[in-house]
Amino acid sequence: MQMTKQRAYWLCQIIGWSSWGLLNFAALLMQSNKVAFTDVFGAVFQLAFYIGSSHFLRHLIKKKQWFTFSSIRLIPRILVSNFLLGLLNYFSLILVSFLMGTLVVSVELRSAHILLGILGPAAMYFLWSLVYFTYHYFEEYNRSLQYQAVIRDTELNNLRAQLNPHFIFNALNSIRALVDENPKKSKSAITQLSNILRTSLQVDKQKLVLLQDEIATVEDYLSLESIRYEERLKVEWEVSKRTHKIKIPPMMIQTLVENGIKHGISKLKSGGTISVMARIEGDFLVVQIRNSGVYLDNKPMAKRGYGLNNTKKRIQLIYGDMARFSIKNESENTVLTELVLPKGY
Repeated sequence: MQMTKQRAYWLCQIIGWSSWGLLNFAALLMQSNKVAFTDVFGAVFQLAFYIGSSHFLRHLIKKKQWFTFSSIRLIPRILVSNFLLGLLNYFSLILVSFLMGTLVVSVELRSAHILLGILGPAAMYFLWSLVYFTYHYFEEYNRSLQYQAVIRDTELNNLRAQLNPHFIFNALNSIRALVDENPKKSKSAITQLSNILRTSLQVDKQKLVLLQDEIATVEDYLSLESIRYEERLKVEWEVSKRTHKIKIPPMMIQTLVENGIKHGISKLKSGGTISVMARIEGDFLVVQIRNSGVYLDNKPMAKRGYGLNNTKKRIQLIYGDMARFSIKNESENTVLTELVLPKGY
């Protein structure tokens, strides 16, 4: 990669300055039908000087680490260095003209000619500096984005990985309670669990899944929990067909439903109801999960379980400020958990 960048740099140097040199040479041809050898030599010398001096400026920038400077410190250094290189460029050409015997003192050393001869090349060095720093900053920005993407994916993988053992542990506890009481139901529960495990094994491979697939997983989970809680658990569904093809983070709704049962319904002697609703509102998918129970907002997160914290982190990592998550007491005995996600993400 470094070798490729180095070659690209020299290719840009040669093509860029050569194009400028050809434009100057074309302008010279338009002014005079006859071009002397000294004119060609001067144009070649200036081209070589531009390439060498701009490369020296690049070396100075990297050695002095100008990329780390603030704008207040950087801009004066660029302007001064460009002016000095313009000055050096002009007097180098004067020296070459003198050595070749083509120097016209009355013309070349006039104030206006000197000023134009210095500021012209200085402007070209400034343009070169602008292109060079712009390229560098874009490269650093892209590198920063790539680094952030790697960190983001790593953290998402860690968060998704936490869901599997946590859910499997709870599911196995449910089945264990059924083995002695009702072997037939335990077999049915094992079938439900195998379906869920098949889905959970795909979690690490998929960043987003179709809502209909997520709902199928939640149905299997609730079927499994219904065997455990029997008449203590009632389930209600209100999922619009328009939402089926929208993609969401895998196991997200399942985690919230599990949280509602574990921290809500399981705490009630008479059990309760959990309802799952999904609809489209404008450009957003709205998912609402209601469960019987009471949400204690002042309760430490560690005692509430990591399901909610995990969900918040995943939403922030994937959607940033484009999504919302909230949980609150909708009534005295009903907790509302709401997800609002951009549907076209």
